[in-house]
Amino acid sequence: MAAQKAFINRNLKYVQVNEYLNRELTLAGQGEIEIHKTPMGHRVIIHAVRLGMVIGRRGRNIRKITETLEHKYGLETPQLEVRDLEEPRLNARVMAGRLISQIQKGFHFRRAGYALVRRIMSANARGCEISIKGKLTSQRARTEVFREGFVAKCGEPAEIFVDEAVLEVTLKQGVIGVHVKIMQPDAILPDDAVLIPEVFGPPEEDEKETTEEVEELEVVEHDEEQPKDEEETSIPSEEVDAEEIDDEKLLKEEDFQEEE
Repeated sequence: MAAQKAFINRNLKYVQVNEYLNRELTLAGQGEIEIHKTPMGHRVIIHAVRLGMVIGRRGRNIRKITETLEHKYGLETPQLEVRDLEEPRLNARVMAGRLISQIQKGFHFRRAGYALVRRIMSANARGCEISIKGKLTSQRARTEVFREGFVAKCGEPAEIFVDEAVLEVTLKQGVIGVHVKIMQPDAILPDDAVLIPEVFGPPEEDEKETTEEVEELEVVEHDEEQPKDEEETSIPSEEVDAEEIDDEKLLKEEDFQEEE
């Protein structure tokens, strides 16, 4: 029981750290946070779009975050590392933050939603789904959904290949929530067929073509050799016939002289 309680407290601490960093680094385009326990302490890796805003002027912001994580949340000698996001358009949290910032600036929610869908799909995503909930155009709250492509809703593909983020923003008319789902381009679904080339050897059509070509070559060679055989056989036959005719003539002449 003590071990289970220790695991629960540790994970609760990590969740609180994530919430704190998400609040502090919203404008910096924070996308993902990794927390690793090492023998030297805790290692925190922050993936963001604007690295300068995470670090701050002369490292002021990063020192403030380090002190807060150590004294308030109890992380042992935290070491912060800042990395750049490889593809921000495939990160659900970054895209949700951009949509919220556009809504705060006064852009129409439908125009901002369609623009964000086009931006996500231009990064070769397999699909995306954006839901905006709240008092959008009237006093009654409703939901607007923008979809394109395919997004897995349940099972292992949804847990592994779908990046999901939920953010909220408070406006004059009330609270508006944004829910973004992005299906990653390298997603492999259970019904995807993968063809392995040349497992059973070359295709049958190639074998037929090769056999037909060999047969044609044999026929051509046979046709070329046939006239030579005819000439060779015809010449001695004519000579034999001529010799037989001469012998018959000589025998007839000898018989005629004897009768005389």
